[in-house]
Order: sequence, then C-alpha cells, then structure tokens
Amino acid sequence: MGDDSEWMKLSVDQKCEHKLWKARLSGYEEALKIFQKIKDEKSPEWSKYLGLIKKFVTDSNAVVQLKGLEAALVYVENAHVAGKTTGEVVSGVVSKVFNQPKAKAKELGTEICLMYIEIEKGEAVQEELLKGLDSKNPKITVACIETLRKALSEFGSKIILLKPIIKVLPKLFESREKAIRDEAKLIAVEIYRWIRDALKAPLQNINSVQLKELEEEWLKLPTGAPKPTRFLRSQQELEAKLEQQQSAGGDAEGGGDDGDEVPQIDAYELLEAVEILSKLPKDFYDKIEAKKWQERKEALEAVEVLVKNPKLEAGDYSDLVKALKKVVGKDTNVMLVALAAKCLTGLAVGLRKKFGQYAGHVVPTILEKFKEKKPQVVQALQEAIDAIFLTTTLQSISEDILAVMDNKNPTIKQQTSLFIARSFRHCTSSTLPKSLLKPFCAALLKHINDSAPEVRDAAFEALGTALKVVGEKAVNPFLADVDKLKLDRIKECSEKVELVYGKKAGATADKRESKALPGKTVASGAAGDKDVKEAAAPKSGPLKKAPATKASGPPKKGKPAVSGAAGGSGSKNKKGPDVKEIVEPELSVEVCEEKASVVLPPTCLQLLDSSNWKERLACMEEFQKAVELMDRTEMPCQALVRMLAKKPGWKETNFQVMQMKLHIVALIAQKGNFSKTSAQVVLDGLVDKIGDVKCGNNAKEALTAIAEACLLPWTAEQVMSMAFSQKNPKNQSETLNWLSNAIKEFGFSGLNVKAFISNVKTALAATNPAVRTSAITLLGVMYLYVGPPLRMFFEDEKTALLSQIDAEFEKMQGQTPPAPTRGTSKNVGGGTDEGEDGDEPDEGGSDVVDLLPRVEISDKITLELISKIGDKNWKIRKEGLDEVSSIINEAKFIQPNIGELPTALKGRLNDSNKILVQQTLSILQQLAVAMGPNVKQHVKNLGIPIITVLGDSKNNVRAAALATVNAWAEQTGMKEWLEGEDLSEELKKENPFLRQELLGWLAEKLPALRSTPTDLILCVPHLYSCLEDRNGDVRKKAQDALPFFMMHLGYEKMAKATGKLKPTSKDQVLAMLEKAKANMPAKPAAPAKASSKPAGGAGPAKFQPVSAPVEDSMSSSVESKPDPKKTRGGGVSKAKSVQGKKMPSKSSLKEDDDKSGPIFIVVPNGKEQRMKDEKALKVLKWNFTTPRDEYIEQLKLQMSSCVARWLQDEMFHSDFQHHNKALAVMVDHLESEKEGVIGCLDLILKWLTLRFFDTNTSVLMKALEYLKLLFTLLSDEEYHLTENEASSFIPYLILKVGEPKDVIRKDVRAILNRMCLVYPASKMFPFLMEGTKSKNSKQRAECLEELGCLVESYGMNVCQPTPGKALKEMAIHIGDRDNTVRNAALNTIVTVYNVHGDQVFKLIGNLSEKDMSMLEERIKRSAKRPAAAPVKQVEERPQRTQNLNSNANMLRKGPAEDMSSRLKIMYRTYRIQARSLSGHSEATHTVPREFQLDLDEIENDNGTVRCEMPALVQHKLDDIFEPVLIPEPKIRAVSPHFDDMHSNTASTINFIISQVASGDINTSVQALTQIDEVLRQEDKSEAMSGHIDQFLIATFMQLRLIYNTHMADEKLDKDEIIKLYSCIIGNMISLFQMENLAREASTGVLKDLMHGLITLMLDSRIEDLEEGQQVFRSVNLLVVKVLEKSDQTNILSALLVLLQDSLLATAGSPKFSELVMKCLWRMVRLLPDTINSINLDRILLDIHIFMKVFPKEKLKQCKSEFPIRTLKTLLHTLCKLKGPKILDHLTMIDNKNESELEAHLCRMMKHSLDQMGSKSDKETEKGASRIDEKASKAKVNDFLAEIFKKIGSKENTKEGLAELYEYKKKYSDADIEPFLKNSSQFFQSYVERGLRVIEMEREGKGRIPSSTGISPQMEVSCVPTPTSTVSSVGNTNGEEVGPSVYLERLKILRQRCGLENTKDDRPALTLLSKPSVPAVVSSTDMLHSKLSQIRESREQHHHLDLDSNQMHSAATTSSSSSSTAANIDDLKKRLERIKSSRK
Repeated sequence: MGDDSEWMKLSVDQKCEHKLWKARLSGYEEALKIFQKIKDEKSPEWSKYLGLIKKFVTDSNAVVQLKGLEAALVYVENAHVAGKTTGEVVSGVVSKVFNQPKAKAKELGTEICLMYIEIEKGEAVQEELLKGLDSKNPKITVACIETLRKALSEFGSKIILLKPIIKVLPKLFESREKAIRDEAKLIAVEIYRWIRDALKAPLQNINSVQLKELEEEWLKLPTGAPKPTRFLRSQQELEAKLEQQQSAGGDAEGGGDDGDEVPQIDAYELLEAVEILSKLPKDFYDKIEAKKWQERKEALEAVEVLVKNPKLEAGDYSDLVKALKKVVGKDTNVMLVALAAKCLTGLAVGLRKKFGQYAGHVVPTILEKFKEKKPQVVQALQEAIDAIFLTTTLQSISEDILAVMDNKNPTIKQQTSLFIARSFRHCTSSTLPKSLLKPFCAALLKHINDSAPEVRDAAFEALGTALKVVGEKAVNPFLADVDKLKLDRIKECSEKVELVYGKKAGATADKRESKALPGKTVASGAAGDKDVKEAAAPKSGPLKKAPATKASGPPKKGKPAVSGAAGGSGSKNKKGPDVKEIVEPELSVEVCEEKASVVLPPTCLQLLDSSNWKERLACMEEFQKAVELMDRTEMPCQALVRMLAKKPGWKETNFQVMQMKLHIVALIAQKGNFSKTSAQVVLDGLVDKIGDVKCGNNAKEALTAIAEACLLPWTAEQVMSMAFSQKNPKNQSETLNWLSNAIKEFGFSGLNVKAFISNVKTALAATNPAVRTSAITLLGVMYLYVGPPLRMFFEDEKTALLSQIDAEFEKMQGQTPPAPTRGTSKNVGGGTDEGEDGDEPDEGGSDVVDLLPRVEISDKITLELISKIGDKNWKIRKEGLDEVSSIINEAKFIQPNIGELPTALKGRLNDSNKILVQQTLSILQQLAVAMGPNVKQHVKNLGIPIITVLGDSKNNVRAAALATVNAWAEQTGMKEWLEGEDLSEELKKENPFLRQELLGWLAEKLPALRSTPTDLILCVPHLYSCLEDRNGDVRKKAQDALPFFMMHLGYEKMAKATGKLKPTSKDQVLAMLEKAKANMPAKPAAPAKASSKPAGGAGPAKFQPVSAPVEDSMSSSVESKPDPKKTRGGGVSKAKSVQGKKMPSKSSLKEDDDKSGPIFIVVPNGKEQRMKDEKALKVLKWNFTTPRDEYIEQLKLQMSSCVARWLQDEMFHSDFQHHNKALAVMVDHLESEKEGVIGCLDLILKWLTLRFFDTNTSVLMKALEYLKLLFTLLSDEEYHLTENEASSFIPYLILKVGEPKDVIRKDVRAILNRMCLVYPASKMFPFLMEGTKSKNSKQRAECLEELGCLVESYGMNVCQPTPGKALKEMAIHIGDRDNTVRNAALNTIVTVYNVHGDQVFKLIGNLSEKDMSMLEERIKRSAKRPAAAPVKQVEERPQRTQNLNSNANMLRKGPAEDMSSRLKIMYRTYRIQARSLSGHSEATHTVPREFQLDLDEIENDNGTVRCEMPALVQHKLDDIFEPVLIPEPKIRAVSPHFDDMHSNTASTINFIISQVASGDINTSVQALTQIDEVLRQEDKSEAMSGHIDQFLIATFMQLRLIYNTHMADEKLDKDEIIKLYSCIIGNMISLFQMENLAREASTGVLKDLMHGLITLMLDSRIEDLEEGQQVFRSVNLLVVKVLEKSDQTNILSALLVLLQDSLLATAGSPKFSELVMKCLWRMVRLLPDTINSINLDRILLDIHIFMKVFPKEKLKQCKSEFPIRTLKTLLHTLCKLKGPKILDHLTMIDNKNESELEAHLCRMMKHSLDQMGSKSDKETEKGASRIDEKASKAKVNDFLAEIFKKIGSKENTKEGLAELYEYKKKYSDADIEPFLKNSSQFFQSYVERGLRVIEMEREGKGRIPSSTGISPQMEVSCVPTPTSTVSSVGNTNGEEVGPSVYLERLKILRQRCGLENTKDDRPALTLLSKPSVPAVVSSTDMLHSKLSQIRESREQHHHLDLDSNQMHSAATTSSSSSSTAANIDDLKKRLERIKSSRK
C-alpha cells in the first residue's frame, strides 16, 4: 500500500496521467465528481483538463477506460471549452473505444460523439466518423455507421450532412462483412426517412437483391415528415417552444430539418455531374451533317447515350445544341427529329438551369416542328419543350411562343396552346404577372374562335389553367368580350386543372396600382388650382423669380429641379408648376364655332376649309395675328384649337399651311389658359406630324408649349401612348427625342417613370434602329435624374441591348442634370424646404428615387401568403418567401404599408432551416431598396431581429445578415437603430458572434455620425463586459469600438459608467479608456450643405454661413470637368472664398497675406536626410495596417520644416473639409512649385496614404485626382521614385484598388498606369503580387489584371523574382472561390501566354486538373477570337489614359502628344485586326461604336496625328529616307510614352506571329498574309519593330516543320506546301527590304534562319515539284537580301558560327558547308562598303573561336580546301581594309598571345604593307588620283570574275559587256586574257564582237552635242563607294575635272564623319566622263542630271534581283541611297564655294 499512498497525495489531474491504472481510475472518478459539481460552464477549472480528455477515452485499461468515458461525457456536456477537443477525442473514440468488446464502452463512445454534435461540433464529428468507415477493423466501421445513424435519427438531416454519407453507401453495401452491410441497410432506411426518393438515384447501382430489400423496408416507413428529437445548444430554446406547440411545432421543425438539404438534397444534387462534351465521338459534327441518315442516326444515338446521365457538368454546349436544333428544324427524317428532341430533353434535364441560355434558340424551332403529325415525334417534341421550359422562365421565351401563335398550321397552334397550358401549371400568380398574361390571353382568345376544334380545346385548356393560377380577378379584364358559353367552358377547364404548386390566391388586384397613379395627378392638380387663383398675377411676376430659381439650380447634384423639391417631404412640397391645372368641360363643335367667331375675323373662319391652299395660308396668317393680339382671359383656347382641327385639320396637305397651324397651336398654348381638354383635341395631330421632315420642328414646339401649359408629366404620358399606338417609326423616334429634350428643359419632377417604362421597352424592341437609338438616348436622360435604380426596370432585357443601355448610362455617369429652363416660371417659392432635406448628407440622392412611383403591395400580402410563410413544411415556407421576393421584384419600388409581412418575415429569421434564413435576409435587403427611406418605420420590428441573426454560428448567414443591416442603415440612417434599448439588449446577449459582428458594425457606423441619441449610453455597460469577454475577437472589436463611443458620449460619461464594475475590471477598463481617449477621432463637422449639394441648395450663396467649404466642394464636385482651376474660379464667384480673392473684410485680407508664399519650402538634402534617418531606424518605418498616432505625429514633425504652416494645419485637421481644401491648394500649386513638390514628395505621398484610410469618399476622390496630376508632372520631369517613396506609398495605393466604388478603382488603375513611367515596372510587380494575397476579392482581381497589363506592356522581364515563381503565384488564383478573381487570373495567364507561348505551362508547373482545364479552355477561347480580345484591350487601356488626361490645362504637351501617338497605334492595331477577320465590314461590328468614331477622326486627320508623334517615332519613320543620321536620338532610350503606346499593338502582333509557326498550313498562311500586309505599307510596317526576332523564330520553326513533317506527309497536297513556302519567302523579302527592320535581327536568330534557308536550298524533294525551281530562285534572292540588309556584324558572326557547326557535324552534307562559305564570300565582297558599320571586335572573336576549334592543321585535313581559303580570304580582306588598326580590335579575346589569329594577322599585315608601298609609288608616277586607285590585284581579279559571270548569264550579258568595256577603257593595261583562255572559242569571239559594238555606239553618241546637259554616262552616284573613280582622261581641261575630284573628297570626308550613309552595295562601275563628252558640261548641269536620276529612281519600285551587283540601264539607285533635294542644294552651295576658291 506504500505505493498507493504515494499517488493518493497527487492532485486529480496528476492522478489522471499516472502510469498506475488504479491511480488513473481514482483520478477519473474524482474528476467525474468535480465535473458534476461545477455549475458554471465557463469556470477556469475546465481548462485544466483540456489536454487530458483524449487520455480519458483512450485509456489502455478497459475498466479504467469505462470510467474515463463517463467523465469525458460529463465534461463534454458541461464545459464551454469542450469544443476545442472535438477532433482528438472523437478520433480516440473511433480508434480505441469502438473496437472494444464491451457494449457499455461503445454506448458511451456514441453518446460522447452525439454530445459533441449537440455542442455545435457536428461537422468535425462527422468527419472523424467518416474516416472511421475506412478502418480495416469491421467493428469500428459498424460502430461508426451506427453512430451516424443515431445522430441522423436524433438531430435530423439539417445537422448531419447527408451527401458525404450517401457517397460512401454503395461501398458499404459491397463490404464482405455482413454486419457492415446490415448496418448500411439500416442507415439507408434512416436516410430515406429524411429525404425520401432523392436517395433512389445514388443507390441505383447497388446489388439488385439489396436494392429490393431496401425498397421493401422503405415501403414500411411511415409517410409523415420525420422530426428531430434532439437539438443543438443554440436551438434548445426552440425545443422548449416546440414542446408547447406540441405536434404542430414538431412538424414545423421536422420540415426545417430536411429543409436545409432539399435545394441541395434533391436527387439531382446527390449525383455526381458527368462531363460528356469530351466523350462525344470525334467525328460527331461531321457525321451529324452526313448525307446518309444512318450516319446521322449513329451520331445522335451516341449523344442520346451520353445525355442519359441524370446530371451533366456545365460547359459550352452551344455547338451541340446548334447541331441538334438543326436536326430538329431541318432534318427530313422524322425518326431523327424525334431522336434529336430526346437528346435535347436529356440535355435540359441534366443541365437544369444551366441549359437556360440555350432555351431561346431551341424553343422557336421545336414549336415550328409541331407541324409533324407522327405521334412519337410530337411526344418527343413535347417532352423536350417541357424539359426546356423548366430550365428557363416563361418571361424569357414568351416572345418566341407568341410569335408562333399566329402560325396558320392548326397543329402548331394546338400544340403551342397545350404547351402554354402546361407551362402555366408551373407558374404562380407572382411568376405569371399581368404584363405576361395580357399578350398570352389576347393570343389564346383568337384561338378559341378558331375553325379547328382541337385548337379551340387547347386554347380553352390554357385559359382555364391561367384562371386557376392567377384567379378570376386577374384574368377577367382580358375576358370581357368572351360570350358566356365560352366563359363557362374556360371555368370548367379551370376546375379540372391540377397545379404543380397547389392552388394560388386568385385575386391579385393589379388595378390598385394603376389607379393610384392618376389619383396622384388629380390631387396635385387640385392643389395647383388653388395656386392659380391666388397667383393670377401678370406674366412678369413669376418671371422675375426665375433667375433666382435658376441660380440655385445647376449645381444641385442629383436634384431634378428646384421646382420638384423632392417627393420625400410630403404634402408641403406639392409640385410648384402645377399652377396651370385648368379643368374645362368638353365643348360641342357648335359652341366652339360660336366662341371662335367672337374673337376671329369672319373671313378667317370661312376660309378655314377652302380648297385653295393659298386662301388657307392667308386664313392662317389672320388667325395667327388675331391670337397674338388676344388677351389671356378672353382667349377661348378650346374653341380655337377645335377650329384648327376642323377639316382638313391635321390632314392638311400643304406644308406651309401646316407649319402655320402648328405654330398657332404653340401660341395658343403659351398665351391662353390652355386646359388638358384643349390639349386632347390637338395632341393626336401633333404626334402624327412630329416625324414630318418639314413640320416636325413646329410640332415639337407646339408640344413643348402644351407641356408648359398642362405640365410635362401629363403631356408626356399622353404623347407617348399616342405615338406607340400607331406604327410610324419616324414618329416614335422623334417623340422619344422630343421627350429627351423636354425632360432636360422641364426637369424631372412629377414624371411617372413607370408609365414610360413600358413604352420605352416597346421602343427598345422595335425593329427600326432609329426608334431603339432614341429610346436609349431617352433612358440616358432619365438616368441623369433617376440614377442607377432606373436599370432595375431593364434587367431582363437581352444582353446586347442591356450593354447598349449600360454604355449610355456610362456616358451620363458623373454628369449633373441641367437646370430646368421651362415650367419653372410659374413656380412660386421654388426652393423653400430644401433645408429640411439636408439633415443627413447621405440622403441627398434619395429624393430622386421618390420620383419613381411606389406600388402599394399590401393587397398582395394575403392571409394565405402569410400562412404559407409560417407553414410547418419548409417547402411551403420557401414557396411563400419566393412569392414575396417576386412581388417585391415585380413592384420594384413599394409603399411602406406591407400588412402582416414584417411579423411573418421576423418569424423566418429564426427558422431552423438556414437556407430560409438567408432567403429571408435577401428579401429584407430587397425590401430596404424597394421601400427606400420609408423602411425606417420597420426598424424596430424587423431591423433589430436582423441584428439577432448576427449571432448565428454559420459564417455565411452572419455575412448575409450584416449585408442586410447595412442595406437598411443606408436607407434609414443610424438614429432609429440607436434609439431605445433594443441595441443594448442585443449586445447584452452573451453570444460571441453576435457581439463581435455588432461591435464591428457600430465601429464602422459611429464615426460618420454627427450626433447620436442619448440611448447610446445604455450600450456602454455591455461594451465593458465585451472588453473582458473570453473570446479574443470580441475583446478586439470592443477595443476598436471604444474610441467611437467616446467620440459621442465623452470621456466623463464613459468613465462614470465604470462605477458599477468590479474593482479589478474597473482599473483595466479605465486604462483602456485612457488609451482610447488619445485615439479618439473628432466628430464630423456639421454638414455644409455643399457636401451633398454643391453651392448650396437654400438660395443664393450670400446666405451660406460657411464660405470656404462651399468653394471647396465646388471644386470637388466637378471632377469630370477638364480644368479644376476654372471651376474653382466659378465657385469663388458664387460663394465668398477665403482664398485668392481680395475681400472687403480685414481679417480675410490678413489671411491672404499669410497664404501668399510658397506652400512647399525646398530644404537642401532634406529628403536624403529623412531617408537616412529611416534606414538608421531613427524614425519609424512607414509600415502599418492602420495608421497609429505616432506615425501621424512623426509625419507632422517632418513636414513642419518644409510645408507652409497654414497648409499643415489644414492637412492635419480633424475635419475632412479641411483636407479637401488642402488638396485643392496643392493642385493649384503643383505646376508652379515643381521643385518644392519633388523635394517633399516622400512626405506628400505619406500624407496621401493617410487619406486612403479616411472614410470620406470626397477626400479620397480628390486625393486620387491630385495623384493623377502629380504623376503626370513627375513623368514630364523625368523623375524616378526612390525605393523609400515607393515602398511607403504603393502598398497603400494597391489597397484602394479593391474599393467597392468603380470610379475609385478606375482612378487607382490610372495612377498605377502612370506610375510605370516614374518607377520601373519590374519593381512595381512585387507590390502587385503582394496585393493578390489580400482578403478583398476585388483587390485580388484588380491586382491580377494589373499584372497582366504589365506583362503585356513590358514583357516577361517584369516578373519578379522569376517568371516561374510569379506565374505559380498567379496560377494559384485560378482556383479562387471568387469568380472575378478566377477570371482575372485566367486572363492574366492568357496574356502571358500570348507574349510567351507554350512555355507558360512549364513555368506554371502543376495545376489541379480543374484549374488546368479552365486555363486551357480560356486560352482556346482567346485563340478563337483573335480580333475581339486585343481590340478590347486596346480600347480599354487608352481610354483609361484618356480619362486621366481630361485635366487638360494641368498637363504638359508631352502626354498630349503621347495620346495622339497612342491613338495612331490603336488605329493601326485595329486595321491589322480588321483584316484578320474576313472583311472590313464584319470587323467593324466587333468594335464599340464610340471607338469607330475615333477612327474616322484619326483617318481624316492623318497628317496632324503624324505631326504630333513624339520625336523618336518621327525619326524612326523617316529613317529610310534620311541619310544624315543625327546621333542624339539614338543614344536616348525609347521614350516611355512610345514604349507604352507600342505595347497596345504588341499583343495583336504577338498573337499573329504565334500563328505563323502553327502546324495548320492555312492558319500559318493567313497569319503570314496579315504580316505581309503590315510590312508592305510603309506607315504601318514600323509596328513590327521589336518583333523581328520573334517573327523570324516563328518562320524558321515553320520551315523546320515543313521540312520534317509536311514534306514527309503523303496526304498533304504539295501545292499547299509551295503556297506556304511562297508566303514565307515573300514575307521575308518584304522584311529584308526594310533595312531598319532587317537590322533588328539578332545573331542567333540569323544563324537559325540561314540554316533553315540553306537546308531548304538543298532539299532534293522540292526539285521534283513543278514549282521547285521557282522556290529555289526565290530563296536565292532572299539569301542575298538577308546578307545585304541585315546588321552586318550579326550576319557575319552568324555565318561563322554556322560554318563551324556544319564542319563539326560529321553527318552534315558537304554541300551545306559549301553554301555557307559561298555566303561568306559574298559577305567578303560587301566588306569594302560595310567595314565601317561592322563591330570588328566581335567578328575577330568569332574567327578566334573558329580557329581554336579548327586549328590550321585540322583545317588542312579537310577534304575540301574551301574552308581554309574562305577564312584566309576573309582575314585578308579585313587586313587590307583596316590596315594595322586591325590589331586594335582584338579586345574581346582573353589571351591574345595564345591566339593563332593574332600571329596570322601580323603576318598578313607585314605582307600587305610591302605590297601597298610599291603600289603607291606606281600611282604617283602615273599622277592618277590616289583616292580612286587603291584596288589591289586580288580586288581586280574579283571584279573581273564578277563581270565575266554577268556576261555568262543570259539576263545580264549586255550589262556585263558594258562594264567590261568601261573597265578596259579605264585600265587599258589590264590583262583579261586569263579569263578568256579557259572559255570556248565562241565565247571569246562573242566578247570581242560585243566590245566592238559598244565602242561604235559610244563613239557615235559622243559626237551628238549634249543640248540638255545630261549624258547617260554621267552616273554620279549619290552616295559614293570607297572605290569610286574619277577619269583621268579629262585632264586636258583641269577646270572641269577639279570640282568633281573635290566633290568626291568632300563626300569621302562626310562619309568618315558619319554624315553620309554608304548603303550602295555595288563595286564602282561609275564613269564621270569620256573624252568625247564636250568639256562644257557644267557642274550645275551635272547636278541637274543627278537630280533627275534621283527622282527617277525614287519613282521606280525598288527592283529586287537575284544578284545585287546587277545594274539597271540608267543608274537605278536604291531608295536608301537617294539623297533628298535638300542635300543636293547643300552640295550645290558647297560646289559653288569650291569653284570660287579655285578661281
């Protein structure tokens, strides 16, 4: 026992862990007793055992374990911390308890699991139990199943998720253990009890015997809905209630239990979705088009099998649906029609709502096909259309159905009616509204009178169904004309109908709504009438008031008109202009004639209906005069207009008479007391004439006058209904245009929006485009007044239309409605109660919504609906809620009276079914929006219960509740919520979720309030208890809210309230209060009215008490205007501004003096010192999540030295108005104080980051506006942000990119765009990457988009740290739960793909299958739309820039030029894309309308655009023509502007280039054609710049592909290959003609290209083809071009490397090396011309490497001597051209001494110097010009060889002979014998004969005097070659030869200075003169001849020939060598100077 005594002394928890089992047993027993005694579930004692509970249940001793289980059960039941142990304890129970033989242990284990479920840990328990099902021990599996079954039985299917269990059931049924199978059967029965037949589908595939047994068991189950017997802790209160409610309550709960699941646990949801698109047969789309019906049948049968899957995965089924639709509509084989219909049925059933998008395409086809008689086809079509109906709504397919109703075929009519009847059965009174019912009833009523009985029967059935669904009250108005017999028949049918949703409330009383509206008008009319009597003043009276009204009009944002002072203020605010409501009885024609005869001349009345138009015109003139002279009181308006309407009335044929008539109507309306009765007489006629070309304007004028007399609302309604009851589209469109204008003139007050909506909808659906356009314009105008709520009415329009409407709304965004100019003159005291409106600034806009008519829906809230919402069956409850939702949706805007609905909805907020709770919350959100501010009255009975929901345990429910509360608070303001004890009662509840959500909400809302009700103090005690709450989140939220409570209540009150706390708590709370006091924000200032209504609404500005803020808000309200300065000026004139204007008051003068100096003081090295301090950690690093006081103080201190004192006070003021003011001042001083701004930039940016944390939007907008201007300035100044500035600003800017407001996000994006001009994009990249990790999904999406833009603009180099890592990070977001983020990630990676190609997949690494498929799909889609996507990009980015540039005066010239150049590139890109589609006309449709307008403008204005291009662009374009290269622009990098604009084209070109390498020949040819088109146009070819390497790589990849794949492919037509070759070669020749582009090709690329071309030249397979020789010739020409035009260093280097590789490759063909060497020789020949442009160091390094790989000995061993000769010739030529200087070019060779090259060069130098010496002696003896005779013997030989080669070729023989003749003349001693002796006798005689002929010709021509002064021999080359010669024969006359020699020298000097471009590749073949040329040819003549040659050569198209040495007859100089006229003038002048100096 000694041992015992040891452990008995231990504490209980130590005993529990003891190794002795007795000790543990004792410990567990004691623990059990302790647990039972602890009454407080939150006692700290519980925490001691937190880590031990797992040991309690997993004890190794069975006896001890039992006791441990008992203790654990009590612990779990009572301890509040027990939830933390769930995972480990349940896992222990599963593994160590369920395998015990003792039943008691298992029982306790099960109980523990159930207890965890009760304490809300169901998911964790279920997870562990499901893991247990995989155990190898069958006992454990059985116990787990049993536990799950019990849990389900007790808690219901709402708590226990069935989906994962059902998933494993089939596997359990297959188990070998009978016990497991039996238990599986039991749980299957239990699941069936809860979800019934939904379980059948998932278990279809189990053993049939088992299934049969199960079905038998299922039949035995009771049919009643099951109910849970046990509840979660949070539902325990409910349990108590339920006991009281007895069975009824039980049922309700039961319904709720399975409620959560049925939206998802219907059988469909339990199934796995099957992906079928990939399983379609590969040839499906071919087969379905096949001619044989059997093949089509096979294809359809394959689909039928696939669509039998009950659930299909979503995807793009459009092609499949199209194919099936085609079969249904067009196939002649009815069997296939039926089969295709079955396939459509399968698709609709499998996809459900996802099929909805295709429904509209298929429905018309099926309905048309009902003409088929065969029953099986009809049945298949019926099934298909019924299935399709369930995927969409009746509304969306109603047009298609109604269109078919007029079909002549009776079968179609019958089947359509039957389909309508079946569809109606699925409707409810809310989903079958009056608007939908009306057209259907009208169509069906036609059918009940049809001659065919089956059509009549079907129509009766449909009408009967409608009657049943919506009730008689709704249908009867449409059946007014139906006789009794038919009516009875309809009712009879109605009784037989069984509805899907049960009987609906019949009476929906839609009439109420329509009556309400006229009612309003009458009331206002009556009110107006009184006003008339009071104010029957002469006209001048009201007019005087008009200006005042106007003055306060324009600036009032969101107010429709002063007169209409906002419907919210009730009867006080009756609309002012209702003055003229005159009620007048309708008079008979006789009375009218009598009255008219009194006031009109008798002749006038007689001639009214004269048949002579002139008489009628005279009559009208008299009529007009009479009206003009009449007095208002005496004018019988109705009589006069009736006279005008008398025959011919409005049918008047003469337009002059008609114009007069309409003008008179306008006069009468203006001058008389014009009533609505009079208006009715004329309106019809006016509307009829409104579209008339000649009279239209007069008609509009008359309408406007009537609108002024009878009020616009009434007139507009009349006019609209008249216009749309006729069919003339011109009248309709003009009516809409008139109304748009009228609204702007009259304002919007009193207009009944809803009345217009139906007409506007009709107009939008019109076929005439003018009507649609006018309707959209009208909507735009309405949007100005109504704002976003207007869009709600059009949400169900087609997408294309909606996007047009949105575009129109977008245009109106930010504009303020104009002040009303009409209808206000009669307004008495217009703006009297504006003041009352401004209680809360955020409600400024709500009055606009009040213009929308609010519908009374209380009559729709029937008792039946209320009882539904409270029904015990969750499905019916859901149905009730759906109905409420659709009622609100339909009404859009409702009146506050909603009957019993609040009580019903309140009940649903604590529904056991969480899905219904969420639905209720969304209804309450709808309600808030629909009811507007009137929702205030429901805050107490509905708002507070929403707050209770904030305590829900489910995150998504809480989020929904919070959104709802915010939606309500937005409408009501906070006052209602804070009044009374309700809120404090909520806070009192000890629910951690509720507390943290509620405190978070208050912390967000309280700071914005100016005052709060005193009841806020009631929340303080609960706030204090939250400060000490157990839950950390609650404590944190309470601490965050504390300063805001103190802001309103004050420190004293708060401190006083701590009196009731315990002493320890009190101390803690007081300490927190002290801390909060320091952080306490200032209260928001009382609202200057300006904040919501700029320049004050309450009358003229002089009454404004606060002057500065007014001026301030003026500038902030006009962000859209281009120049803030001007606007501010405007503001100053209205309100007395403090700043910048001299004021009479002395104090303000003093202030002015203070503020006159600079606002930023330049402190030398101030910024650098601050950076050093921050680095040395002397000051805080600018890095925080929210700015703390110490940061603000630090910034204040740093600013004190460099910011004006008064500005600093404004900047750090607690009131946001002052911040606005500071920003306005900073904007003003931005241009004038650039140095100061840059000196303080780090501080300015830091201060702006603080503004990002303000809640006030106006400050934020202003700050962003300033930033845009600031970064524009910085980029103009070419300033670059320092790392310190960037890191303390960019992260905070990126936070704002996630703002919910679009306008802010747009600005931030614009700023980020500009930042790339002052901060490297590669450094921006990591900041944006960091932004993608944010919790804010908008921010993630925007950052990803921005990353895509960076990659697109700057290439892959921006990706940091490496492209791989960056892309992996981006790719993570493809799986993001937010759709926009997913899209952004996909788009970004597609952008990278467009830039980088397939390598992207390598960089991304492994992605999940789903993500990868999404990415591939997106890439595929982007490839399908080559035009659309880039255009969009091009459109978006520059638009973004345009908006930024709107502040025109603030910008410098640079960005403006940048814009035009951008536009030019946009235009160019657009053209490229337009061609990529089949034709221009088609392309145009893909481009948005606004965009096209820009294009036209650019096209017309081409010249100016070019002028405005930045300097460098200009230079690039002119490069080709301008031989004088100014070095400066070359040194500077491409300007960022240019780079930026170029990036827009980049993606298009990248895309096209990527297609060049396509495996599909057609794709490749198409891409090549597009590129060729770009290359051929000089102005556009420059767009290729920067893409040359990429293009060449794609090309040689294609060459390789042809060589390896296409040529080997027998199936391929070889013509296709030849076509591809010709495209490739043609493209390359175009490219290599342009030197500026050709020179961009890099060495490596050229090497591969030459390899490809030479391989092609050696391809024997091509020889066999018909066109083969042509291909070889073209390649030959291309190679020559490549050699001549490429960068000479690069091509020479490439050839050397290629030669080295070809010699190393043993398997390589010797011919290959030979061709490479031939190319090298060609290069050697070009060297004399190109030596100056070659980087010799690089070439010599390449030769050095070559000689290292192939030493001399190795080369000599080669079979051929060519390589060694080639190398020697190259070196020899280089030595000869460079002389000893060549040895200075060995810099790149590391160890020169070891190099064989240096020795070789030294030897060569020695040898050539000897030669050179002797040569020069000869030259001096001869006295010939030294310049021209440096040609060595080798050169001569080369030259002669070239000449003889020409003579030998057929084409160039004459030219060769001419050259040989010239040569012999020049070098008479030259020996041509060696060249002739090897040739045949015939050739020798041919050459001699040819030379003789030339001699005779020349001699003959020489004798003819050259009158023109132009001789064909005078081929003065514009740009001389180094070997140009001057004939010495002319020496007889020194004067003439001299200038030429000097001219040559001058040219050579220019050449050396780099002022002459030596681009002429030919050896010198030019002669200056011959002895026979008369010596009088003057220098100027020579120049003239020169000029004409240049002109000629310019006109000629640059001839391309195989050999570059070929010459054309007269000297054809290439354009690159032609000098401009200016140069020639220059030469003339110099020549004159030389001549004069010679004299």
